Amino acid sequence: MSATPAPDVSEPRPLEGRTAVVTGAGRGTGAAIARHLAAHGARVVLAARSRDQIEAVAAALRARGATASAIVCDVSDPAAIENLATSAKQLWSRVDILVNNAGVATAAPLVRTSLEDWNTAFAVNATSAFLCLKAFLPDMLAAGWGRVINVASTAALTSDRYISAYGASKHALLGLTRTAAAEVASQGVTVNAICPGFLATDMTEQSVARIEATTGRSREDAVALLARRNPQNRLIDPEEVAAAAAFLCTDRARGINGTTLVIDGGELRR
Repeated sequence: MSATPAPDVSEPRPLEGRTAVVTGAGRGTGAAIARHLAAHGARVVLAARSRDQIEAVAAALRARGATASAIVCDVSDPAAIENLATSAKQLWSRVDILVNNAGVATAAPLVRTSLEDWNTAFAVNATSAFLCLKAFLPDMLAAGWGRVINVASTAALTSDRYISAYGASKHALLGLTRTAAAEVASQGVTVNAICPGFLATDMTEQSVARIEATTGRSREDAVALLARRNPQNRLIDPEEVAAAAAFLCTDRARGINGTTLVIDGGELRR
């Protein structure tokens, strides 16, 4: 699954002097968002469970002239989120941009979905965003400027079989986005959600593997099955989500608040 190269850091830098924290930044969409924010001039703090992955992404960004650091964080652990907030503020005094991108997907019929799977989906996909908002939002409000991007899913806007835990948790994330946006609307902070369709990422590869295992389809047929959900007959490139997220963080997007930006090729508008 190929990806469009991120913009070079020599491009205009509307986020110069801003600091961004991106969760789930070790690969896929999170890494792409970190690259775009850095290309726009932001100092980027990458957070994920895998030290090797986030340090590799941070090193690649620094090699391109960006300012980037890596902090190990399991967002399902409230203490780890507290450490992330403390460490990021120690590095840069204040965090201006928060991208809640970390996520987990499970698939099973509802009656075979365990309570553990349900709780994990909510902890990673929704509660972590709530805790990160509580940790980082006060400084944004004090400064009178801030941007929060919650990476949700088209599953937050529709329903489908076998994704009760994932879909419900993404619906919760969207509800959190809207209520937080209402609270901060007059204080220079915006909170928005991006809802992509199936992405060309490792998480989609897991869905592909499940389809192969349960239906006997080839990998190519499984990918095509997911791609056909998009009227453009393709998977969404993570760089498309990253470009949208970077734009939402700029002053040009200051009037966009409490919005759900859908990137699905028109899937939900059929």
